[in-house]
Amino acid sequence: MDIHTIQSRLKPFMMPLAILLGVLFHSYIDIVAWIVPYLIFVMLFFTFCRIEPRDLKFHKEMWQLLAIQILGSIIVFLLLNFINPTLARSALVCVLCPVATAAPVVTGMLGGSIGRVASFSVLSNLSVALCAPAIFALVSPDSQLSFLEEFATIALKVCPMIVFPLLAAFLIRILTPRVHASLTKAAPITFYIWSVSLIIVVGRSVSFIMAEPRSYWPVMTAMALTAGILCAIMFAIGKSIGRRHGDAITAGQSLGQKNTIMAIWMATTYLDGITSVAPAAYVLWQNMFNSLQLYRRMKQEHCHNSNA
Repeated sequence: MDIHTIQSRLKPFMMPLAILLGVLFHSYIDIVAWIVPYLIFVMLFFTFCRIEPRDLKFHKEMWQLLAIQILGSIIVFLLLNFINPTLARSALVCVLCPVATAAPVVTGMLGGSIGRVASFSVLSNLSVALCAPAIFALVSPDSQLSFLEEFATIALKVCPMIVFPLLAAFLIRILTPRVHASLTKAAPITFYIWSVSLIIVVGRSVSFIMAEPRSYWPVMTAMALTAGILCAIMFAIGKSIGRRHGDAITAGQSLGQKNTIMAIWMATTYLDGITSVAPAAYVLWQNMFNSLQLYRRMKQEHCHNSNA
């Protein structure tokens, strides 16, 4: 059995294993929690390495998807803030979060356009780098800093983590093509980096949850359910926009499949830790939905091959 066979067999079990390890060892997670921004940096770097600059084309529907992502997060926050501010902040993070680094892979498996998702990934991430500091500065609970101080503090952490991987990937492509080719071949390692990141962010979320009194359990349950509703809405809106432009799959994945590792990190870093419950639940909802889509795709292909 070669290494590729072992990897393909391990992949379906990596997410539940990572979640289980995060839950079991949550007490020790704080020791390594500081590496999460660096892991996100590396994942984005490998993702951007696979993008050809000349293939970056920002189509009309991408701007519509981006408007839903940015403005939708603010609208969701304003609507839910009347019910519960913590619930509103957790929902905001779920909608604002950029597209997942794995979205091009899943989109390709579903028959969508990998190039378009990759292009939207750049647009989505750069927009979050620009908008997230201002949005978090406005909604951050119990901040002792002024808006400008809060904005600067967040911007200095979020912007480099998203912008620098893109610049580094493009510079390496131009200056050292051979190194870039080797990095592109090594891109599948991002799946395992994602797994390690998931262990850490789930562990931190569990620690925050366990530290909260039982009186918070109802709102945490509401967050998990809200994440499921938002997941369904994001995929549905994305597919609806995509149908009008002839590519429902690509638009659906672009808007619905989120970089939940980044969402949980942003929630625990810039908001109150309990808000990480929603993006942590979003991990499960989106993976269940993607699994269902992939199953239906495989079933359709099997039927087609049988009839051929």
